[in-house]
Order: sequence, then C-alpha cells, then structure tokens
Amino acid sequence: MGVTLAGKPVQGVVFGQDSRSVKKRIEQIVKKRNLRIDSVEKKVAFVYKVQKGSGKPTLGEQKAFTKEEIHSALTRMGYKVFYVRKKLFDFRPKVGSKDMVLFIRICSDLLREKFPYDEILTMLINDTDNKTLRETLREIQKDLKSGLEGKEVYGKHQDVLGRFTAHMLAVASTSGNMAALYESTAKFLERYDEFKRNMRTILYMPVIVTLGMFGAAGFYIMYIFPKLANMLMKYDIEIPPMTKAAMDLSNFLLEYVVIILLAIALPIIAFLQWARTERGKYIIDRNLIRLPYIGPILHKNSVEIFARVFYALYSSSGENIQAIKIAAESCNNKFIEKKLVGTVIPTMLKEGKSFVECLLQTNCFPLNAIRRFKAGEETGTLRESARQLANYYETETGHKMKRLVETINLTISLVITILIIMLTLLSSEIGLVSPTSPAQRISVPR
Repeated sequence: MGVTLAGKPVQGVVFGQDSRSVKKRIEQIVKKRNLRIDSVEKKVAFVYKVQKGSGKPTLGEQKAFTKEEIHSALTRMGYKVFYVRKKLFDFRPKVGSKDMVLFIRICSDLLREKFPYDEILTMLINDTDNKTLRETLREIQKDLKSGLEGKEVYGKHQDVLGRFTAHMLAVASTSGNMAALYESTAKFLERYDEFKRNMRTILYMPVIVTLGMFGAAGFYIMYIFPKLANMLMKYDIEIPPMTKAAMDLSNFLLEYVVIILLAIALPIIAFLQWARTERGKYIIDRNLIRLPYIGPILHKNSVEIFARVFYALYSSSGENIQAIKIAAESCNNKFIEKKLVGTVIPTMLKEGKSFVECLLQTNCFPLNAIRRFKAGEETGTLRESARQLANYYETETGHKMKRLVETINLTISLVITILIIMLTLLSSEIGLVSPTSPAQRISVPR
C-alpha cells in the first residue's frame, strides 16, 4: 500500500516464493510506476469463531492480510463474530511429488470423461489429505470463479505447483484441449518422479549404507575391541600383528575423536552451503554430467526433460522463446539451463538464427539430440521430433539406470561382506591367542 506522486492512494498484491523475490518485485513496481510505498503486509492465516442466527457456533480458518478484513467480510455475510485471531503456528506441509502427480493424473482422466473442471476441483478439495494442496486448490477454484485469468490464478502458486506445472495449467485453462495438456503434464511429472527415486537409490543408499558400516566398524574398534584386547594386556603374551594394528587405531581414534569428527563435518557443511548457491549449483551440475558412466545418464535425462517440456509447450504461434526458457529451467541442470537461457535465446533474438544453430553453439547437447532437432526443424515437425527424442532417451536412460542400480547394490554387498570378514578375522585372531610357553602362563585365581 502506498501513494502516487500526485498523492493518490494505491494498493496491489505481489506473489512470490519468498520475501526476497517479493521485495525485488516491489522495487521494480516502485521504479516503473513512481510510487511511494507506505506499508507491506503479508497474507497470513487467521482462525475465527462465528454464529449465524440461532445456529451452533462454528470455527473456521481463512488467509487474509489483516484481521479487520476477515471480520468485515464475515459481518457482511450475516455472521455474528465472536473472535478473529492470528494463527500462531501456520505449518504448511510440503506437497509431495506423489500428491502432485495424483492431482494432475486425476484431472487428466476426469477431463477425458468430460467432467466439468469446477466439479473436479470440488472433488479433489474434499478428498485431498495434504493441507497445503487442499488450500491451494480452494484458492484456485475461488479465483477462477471470480473471473481471473489462468496465468494469474496459477502463477501465484508456483511455490506449490512448480514453475512448469503452473505454466501448463495456466495454458490449459485457456486451451480448447485441457485433457491433452494435463496428460502431458502428468507424463512429465511421473517421469521426473521416477528419475528422482532412482537417483535416491543411486546416491542416498550407498551413503547411508557406508555411514552405517563405518559407524558399526567404529563402534567395534573404539568400544568392543578395546575391552577384548585389554584382556591380553594382563598377560605377557605377544600381540598378533592385526590385533596390534587395531589397538593402535583404536587408541588413535579415542584420543582424537573430536578433531576427526570436526575435520569430517566442517568441510561437508561448508560444501553443502556452497552447493546451495547459484555458482555452486552451476559448477556441480557442470561436473556431474562429465562423470564416467553416471554422467551421460544424468546428461541425457536432462535433455529428455528439456525435450519433453519443449514438446508440451511448443506451438506455431511464435511464443516459443518462453517455451525454451521454461524447458531449460525444468531440465534439472543449472549448467545446461544457463547455456540455453544465456546463449540460445539471446542469439535467436539478436541474430535471428534458427533454434538448432543456436543449440549447436552451446556444446552441451548430444549429437543425436542435435540431429533429431535439426531433422524436425527442416521438415516442420520440431514438436514431434522433441517428443520422439524424449521417448528415446527415456528408454535408454531407464535401462542404464536399472543396470547401474544393480551394480551399486552388488558393490555394496561386496563391501559389507569384506568388512564382516575383516572383523571376523580380527575377532578370531584374539580368540586364538595363547601363551607360547608354560613359563608365560599365569594361573587365574578362582
């Protein structure tokens, strides 16, 4: 809320995923419109208790900018307001990928059955368990009924729906074939969710198993083994080499355990913080696709996502710059995204070159992808070529991913087996130790 240079009061609503993006947007509006901002209020949740006529008092919850806004609206509706209070803890659970895929898939299936979209939203609002998704669908339904455009309705929920999904639903709201667009969106989300599950298996499981193995081995070396080994110290017995090495390691770990943990934890924390920065994401993604074996899989998967999103958004209306931009942002690789947004789009706009010519300059797409796009561009079937390329890479990366998962599982099993054998040999060596001569034997008192 603020005033113009002429002193006229103005107010508006800015949607953003965080306060930083909202502040940046407000600064742009102030600069463009020559406004003076007096206050900025955040939309928060309020709880209220009301009664209509002689009926039973009911409790409710509503989001608004101020308490007075809700009080005024309820009063106009004929309710007696007992109280309106700001909700102390407004916890919004994150919408999981499964919930989002289910929402889009149900919409796609019901749209094909000719269900009215408003009726579909009502059914989903009543049946959805996730609170955040339920509130989002309720707001979408309310905004659509009020006559707002799809871009505005879905655009303000990008933090929940995702940028690509919000854009696709906005396009579908003004399209003559909503079912097809929802089907394309569902296919993309299902494929993306499957890839994330495979990546968790490839990356997370080895880390968890490795930490578990080292934790178990460390507990044995630092706690159990010293109790067994110290029994040998009571006797004048020559310590076997494996046992002696394990005792030295145990003493070292016990003496410097804090320093060792800090030396491991601090670099990891620093790396994770750096990895969250734009520069860190760019460097990591650039090097990930260069890794042996797994790198090409990640690379082709990003190209597949780009092609699939490009296929869903491409049209002959001439608005394909936006399609390239959204497809690049959805490809799940900051390096490829920056190459596409920073090279392809500016070159197409400034120099008027074709999409494939600009794509070739990025040096970040496989030769097969370039050839497929080029063939589609020359024959006027670029959209269909993108779909074919996405399906091809889906099949290829799917088979390679399965083999990689099997190889990693086998490797983990071998490592666990080797660790168990080493601990067994170490324990067996202690159990086989005995005095070498009668003079070295010491009688144990009863």
